[in-house]
Amino acid sequence: MKFFIDTADIAEIRELVATGLVDGVTTNPSLAAKTGKNFLDLVAEICEVVEGPVSAEVTATDLDTMLKEAAVLRKIANNVVIKVPLIPSGLRACKALSDEGVKVNVTLCFSPVQALLAAKTGASFISPFVGRLDDIAVEGMGLIEDIVTIYGNYGYETEILVASVRHPMHILEAARMGADVVTMPAKTLHQLYTHPLTDKGLKAFLDDWEKTGQSILGD
Repeated sequence: MKFFIDTADIAEIRELVATGLVDGVTTNPSLAAKTGKNFLDLVAEICEVVEGPVSAEVTATDLDTMLKEAAVLRKIANNVVIKVPLIPSGLRACKALSDEGVKVNVTLCFSPVQALLAAKTGASFISPFVGRLDDIAVEGMGLIEDIVTIYGNYGYETEILVASVRHPMHILEAARMGADVVTMPAKTLHQLYTHPLTDKGLKAFLDDWEKTGQSILGD
């Protein structure tokens, strides 16, 4: 499974890329706005730090302007993935761009049939939002299970990018189901390290080692 980080904070991205666990980055207009930076400069900076896919979202909702914005974003770096919303014009843009060999991430997916439409238009990634479904008392991970089944039935190559991840259990369930990618906030990635028995065991080991008075370095 690939791990993407859902952020536009360049310092955060640098820190996490250094762990060797980050395969890509997803951004959106809300995350970009929080930085206060010029969007194009921000995307370029992220692409310099991250070797894998970097999703940069168009802000237009009509087809012609979407394609014009995509043309600008594509010039930033070779690893830019054009992110479009799952609306009719977004799907048309996905089809036009994917036909040109451009990678497209179709976002704001909330139903299996929406995911089917994205795959049929050649999307490289589909981004189902599990946390937002959970927020309205709908089982978000059920959507992932359905998409995995549908894509498997027909051999679609669109990668399932689980988004709106709120906690480590979302990641565990996505991995069990065979989703291709999970994108998560930095804090959720940090939570994956944490287990009380790891902390307890390490403390016991170090306490016992200190009692020996030894040093592996020989100092």
